Amino acid sequence: MTGLSGAGKSTIAAALAERLRANGRRVSILDGDELRRHLSADLGFDRASRDRQVRRAAELAAAGAADGTVVIAALMAPFDAARRDARAVVEPVAPFLLVHVAAPLELAEARDPKGLYRRARAGELRDFIGLDVPFEPPMDADLVIDTSTATVDDAVARLADAIDARAALG
Repeated sequence: MTGLSGAGKSTIAAALAERLRANGRRVSILDGDELRRHLSADLGFDRASRDRQVRRAAELAAAGAADGTVVIAALMAPFDAARRDARAVVEPVAPFLLVHVAAPLELAEARDPKGLYRRARAGELRDFIGLDVPFEPPMDADLVIDTSTATVDDAVARLADAIDARAALG
């Protein structure tokens, strides 16, 4: 899942994981914030570091998916090239769904669950995606969920259906 900070990626990922587990699926979540605190603590927020973060998540997703785990990656992943690279890493191992969790900047900023937009507007954070650096909406998304209109339950239902359909294709 890709989208702006505050779009709802982590919330939807957690609810989707709960639903899939209730249906007997093995599930792992790769959350961008968690990866930043641990595996990618050495990275900055420049474009190369952001791309490296996405690549690391893709490698982890491929490793998890290889054993049949549904891996839900919820990352900002703001750049098209890095998302294409992630798809290329995962698809040889398992089905890959690129999901754009879309929200207008105004809504994401109003939600601001981590106070990041406020800090960026105050000059405390630089190179903030959506403000200083454009987010590149995926033109090749397999699914777009607009969280300005979709509920979490709606999003989870659509994602679960898409996962089942993609798994059926092999």
